[in-house]
Amino acid sequence: MKKQRLDKFIANQLIIPRSVVRKGIYRGLATVNDTVVRDIAFSIDSENDSIAYDGTKIGYKEYVYILMNKPKGVLSAATDKSRKTVVDLVPEHLKRQDIAPVGRLDKDTTGLLLITDDGVFAHNCISPKKEISKSYIVTLDGDINDEMIQKFKTGITLVDGTMCKSAILEKIDKNIARVIISEGKYHQVKRMFGMVGLGVNELHREAIGGLCLPNDLKSGECIEMTKEYLESVIFNK
Repeated sequence: MKKQRLDKFIANQLIIPRSVVRKGIYRGLATVNDTVVRDIAFSIDSENDSIAYDGTKIGYKEYVYILMNKPKGVLSAATDKSRKTVVDLVPEHLKRQDIAPVGRLDKDTTGLLLITDDGVFAHNCISPKKEISKSYIVTLDGDINDEMIQKFKTGITLVDGTMCKSAILEKIDKNIARVIISEGKYHQVKRMFGMVGLGVNELHREAIGGLCLPNDLKSGECIEMTKEYLESVIFNK
């Protein structure tokens, strides 16, 4: 049984300001088990009661989990006053009031990004203690050599003295590589390549743990996932 206030439940599920929902409830727009309820603080069982608002039946989801193929030029943020964010790209039927990206991809970095309103799940995904691997395809402004591969394996020390854990650098072409890291320091991949004299022209995240970006998911598109599946492939449960 999941008890909630009627006004909060409707506002969260339909992404409507609670002040608007309260006025609608007073006007008789909300029903609980087909009975009109005008009490904004009415306690409902969100998992078992049948709730409707303004003729729309509301299905209950405690949290939503979204996988996005992040496009270039979009901020990994929930809101921004002047620039487009990844949350702006989420389809209306998946939007919730508290959804936010799990970690961050740079504005010009593309690829796999998770978005959710489950704070515990998000924290576990980005926690250094979990050592979740992240795989990227990188296009560089110079050629990759065996010495660089070895330095990544040993562990790169950044210019500020920060030591990075051992990482895998796989050469795909002379200036294209796959990089697999198990931490998420600020601009880490770009800074690591900077320490071996290379600049990053393109950066694309293809996987988090065992979760891979679907080949048929176009740039800017989203799909809804289940928590059970995500935990099984990301945390190997």
